[in-house]
Amino acid sequence: MGPLITVQALRELPAPSTGASSPMVVLDCGFDLFDVQAGERAYAAGHLPGAFYAHLDRDLSGPKSARGPVDGGRHPLPARSQWALRLGQWGITPTTPVVAYDDQGGCYAARAWWMLRWMGHGPVAVLDGGKAAWVAANGALGTDLPSPAVVASYPEQPAGMATVTAADLMQRLGRVSLVDARAGERYRGETEPLDTRAGHIPGAVNRFFKHNLQPDGHFKSVQALQADWRPLLQAGLPVVHQCGSGVTACHNLLALAHAGLGEGVLYPGSWSEWSADPSRPVALG
Repeated sequence: MGPLITVQALRELPAPSTGASSPMVVLDCGFDLFDVQAGERAYAAGHLPGAFYAHLDRDLSGPKSARGPVDGGRHPLPARSQWALRLGQWGITPTTPVVAYDDQGGCYAARAWWMLRWMGHGPVAVLDGGKAAWVAANGALGTDLPSPAVVASYPEQPAGMATVTAADLMQRLGRVSLVDARAGERYRGETEPLDTRAGHIPGAVNRFFKHNLQPDGHFKSVQALQADWRPLLQAGLPVVHQCGSGVTACHNLLALAHAGLGEGVLYPGSWSEWSADPSRPVALG
């Protein structure tokens, strides 16, 4: 499976089942940062048949630090053991094909995709165009809640995606190609609706994740993404991706993987962690 899957290709895969071993697992990752129950309501109203709901706060993030966002940010990664247990509860083994989708342009589905790759999982893809593309192609939606074929925790294996800590990034500023996936006005520091301070990490360039998409919500072509991204990447430097809390940065990582431009490194704490520590430098404009 490539990073993206079309509706037609998804239809050709064996459908999810509730038997002893499901041939495929589908994850509905719809979410709204300003209404954290909106995704669950949308899922209850209709989801792809057999899909499980993956909640950003409960499933795709770990518990917040007692020190707040200064340690790990607003959506810290869960411990690998915690995520492995959740994957097993969904019936996911190393050979299970997994397809993630949402109705927000793929940003939350991309987080699930990245986290599965982080665990070393190979057969995982994001549905290009999301739920809207499925419905536009006359795909049925269901309201039944699937019963997972629970298996053992996902086995430990080498990570397929790399991360960097705030301390490491501080030491490497100027020696990495740093990309910020937030909207331009947040990157420039004109507004900050979610985090402690406004601005961006010094040296970061801005690539709003929605610029990876066409007007119809599908990803741009490989050629278009390559043309967009190559001027942003500094030759010979590792690419580090960040956003507000390590979620929409995964959309940029997904776009680069789709475009064949490598997979890069995620700074999971992102701006929410960086800005919470007053000792860390901030740039504006």
